[in-house]
Amino acid sequence: MAGFCPVRRRRKGSTDIEQTAVTLDALTARGDVRQFVESANHALRAMGYTEHGERHVRLVAAVARRVLLELDYPERDADLAEIAGYLHDIGNIAGRSHHGQTSALLAFPILREEGMSAQEIAVVLGAIGNHEEEYGEAISPVSAALILADKSDVHKSRVQTEDPAQYDVHDRVNAAVQRSELVVEKDARLIVLELDIDESITPMDYFEIFLTRMVMCRRAAEILQCRFSLTANGQRLL
Repeated sequence: MAGFCPVRRRRKGSTDIEQTAVTLDALTARGDVRQFVESANHALRAMGYTEHGERHVRLVAAVARRVLLELDYPERDADLAEIAGYLHDIGNIAGRSHHGQTSALLAFPILREEGMSAQEIAVVLGAIGNHEEEYGEAISPVSAALILADKSDVHKSRVQTEDPAQYDVHDRVNAAVQRSELVVEKDARLIVLELDIDESITPMDYFEIFLTRMVMCRRAAEILQCRFSLTANGQRLL
């Protein structure tokens, strides 16, 4: 698989922006990016949603990067998946609906200012804009890695509603998950989401909100030439 050629210096007299290999460290050093992440989560907390802040985006970035590296994709692809993972939810600042597209729109000028090439920006924006299960679809390995990393982050630490009596189905499902881990079995071409769940939760609660997400993960795994499986307390569900 061909990797990206991330560095191309501006020629004298050219109007092109100088292009550099942008890294996650460069983005997280920007105060505006960190503020977007914090503000997006603040907005979702006010609306009663689970956590989408620094913990979530850092984890998604790290898992997306790891998935591609463990499947022997080029390191620069992994870099782009990491960047997409960190920026994928900033659009929640402007509302939950179609936040993937809003996130992509907000990410574009940031990546452009940092000097990322148009080719790489297209890959990152395509991944960010397609990560929602309502209408998104894995369109590249970077996109697939972001989807798998994002949809696998289900855990009790994501619950932001303080009163359990006010939990909705998303809160109940996340509150029940004691451990979640996305396991890549390269030789078997298998990606497994392993969950340890409080058995007081009913399977229907889980599948009410996660079936479409798991279907999306299955399709994302296929882009990576892998199968996808879900296990809960050691039992295979998908």
